[in-house]
Amino acid sequence: MSPDKYIIEKTKEAVAALFGAGLPEASFQVQVTRKEFEGDYTLVVFPLLKVSRLSPEATGNAIGEWLKENTEEIAGYNTVKGFLNLSFSNAYWNSLFSSIASDSGFGQLPPTGKTIMVEFSSPNTNKPLHLGHIRNNLLGWSVSRLLEANGHKVMKVNLVNDRGIHICKSMLAWLKLGHGETPETSGKKGDHLVGDYYVAFNNMYRKEVDGLVAGGMSREEAEKNAPSLKEAQDMLFRWENGDEEVVALWKKMNSWVYAGFDKTYADLGISFDRTYYESQTYLLGKALVQKGLDMGIFEREADGSVWCDLTADGLDRKLLLRGDGTSVYITQDLGTAEQRFSEYNLDEHIYVVGNEQNYHFQVLKLILKKLGFAWADNIYHLSYGMVELPEGKMKSREGTVVDADDLLEKMYNTARETSLELGKIDNMDEEGQKDLFRTISLGALKYFIIKVDPKKTMLFDPKESIDFNGNTGPFIQYTHARIKSILRKADERNISYMSAVADVPLSSKEIRLIKLLDIYPGKVAEAGAAYSPAVIANYAYDLAKEFNQYYHDTPVLREEDESLLKYRLRLLSVIAEVLVKAMDILGIRLPERM
Repeated sequence: MSPDKYIIEKTKEAVAALFGAGLPEASFQVQVTRKEFEGDYTLVVFPLLKVSRLSPEATGNAIGEWLKENTEEIAGYNTVKGFLNLSFSNAYWNSLFSSIASDSGFGQLPPTGKTIMVEFSSPNTNKPLHLGHIRNNLLGWSVSRLLEANGHKVMKVNLVNDRGIHICKSMLAWLKLGHGETPETSGKKGDHLVGDYYVAFNNMYRKEVDGLVAGGMSREEAEKNAPSLKEAQDMLFRWENGDEEVVALWKKMNSWVYAGFDKTYADLGISFDRTYYESQTYLLGKALVQKGLDMGIFEREADGSVWCDLTADGLDRKLLLRGDGTSVYITQDLGTAEQRFSEYNLDEHIYVVGNEQNYHFQVLKLILKKLGFAWADNIYHLSYGMVELPEGKMKSREGTVVDADDLLEKMYNTARETSLELGKIDNMDEEGQKDLFRTISLGALKYFIIKVDPKKTMLFDPKESIDFNGNTGPFIQYTHARIKSILRKADERNISYMSAVADVPLSSKEIRLIKLLDIYPGKVAEAGAAYSPAVIANYAYDLAKEFNQYYHDTPVLREEDESLLKYRLRLLSVIAEVLVKAMDILGIRLPERM
């Protein structure tokens, strides 16, 4: 039983014995004792005064004395105003650590029977992944792993936006300017190649608009009538009508992009249980539009378009079908939501999408509820803030976004330079060094992004992220490597420590470490409830920081008392195990050597 729950249970007994009263569990509030006071955990006395009918100090002292006399676990107490600070016995902390060390599944919560789908990534096939996509992917992956740690069955899915005017723009520019260029002939990744032609289209389009404006046309009219845009729109019309030539080109260029995406996903350590394609789902939802018309919750205008009036709900009127009968984006989302809940009997569906789409998902849930789907309340939009750089916001279309592949390469090179400067891997072979540089670079990138609460806009600084000190991934990785180095030295001395369960005297720093270990399952639950892997990231940092302070003051391998030496080594091994579990949720590997 965790310390706070133990205190609550025993305090209930104390209140009943001392004051002849029973109180609901909500009346018993326990928190970790603040560092400036003596004690381990603090009971807030004020809610108990209604039954004690004593002053806060007298109530605290009466309960503290009862606990000290009637339990072996409570070794001492002091009352400060309305707060009862309780100190656990050495034997209690030894027993608690023994239970943590013997639990191979420590931190993994029991199965819930729930199935949750998490959709993330959702790239367009007209450009490579960029820094914004990296936050999306890392957040989607770590939330999925976090939900698994909370005992849920999780499906990770991707919806690739592989159709529409955006890909037609890249296709048209390639036809006009590409001269048959391919990833093989250019030496470029396929997603980069197609992205270059998307930028080329926009350059061509802007010149045409400027030319029309110079000829006397208004900019608004010029933007609608530029020849290249007209051609791209015609290409989309031909694609939707199955034109063999256009469809063949579309398949070819998308295949280049998919190969590029797969390489980036692999480099990030990201995978999906299923990938959906908009080209296969964009017609879904039309039947639901007809259902809404039959129910009288949708309206058909004179031009044939279909709308849902949400003004009574404080929102706007929402277009669901255009006058020509074609779908809009939300029509597809209505259809895919129904398909997924029906196909997988989902308990929850989480969409990891930036906060610029908050309104879209508000509308989606509301329309689904109006259509009579009770599971609409089980849709959750995990809205996250944008990523900015020290030099400002990224810009799209001009080709100035921070490319994901370029960033990964830059992070790798920075990790390499930093590691070589430290000079601690000279004896490592070349392949081992390369794997280490990749592990450090990914750890730096992932941790720096995930440690920020998803809802917040974040500033990403590559140099700061790879610092081996401070709240960074490499700091936690280095801490783990340091622990493993100590344990290797113990193994070389044939010290057997894995079954160390002796009742040994513990220092205050060792008790703090055991306290931190004990709260890990609670942090997993807290993070899962909030869909915030940042909680786990910052917990891992706190544990690593606490260990380093302990290591600075406690030369473990110099301890002469054999029982205490083995106990401390076992403590270090459990800290390493919990760090690995926590960072694994974030998709971060911890190296054995650094």
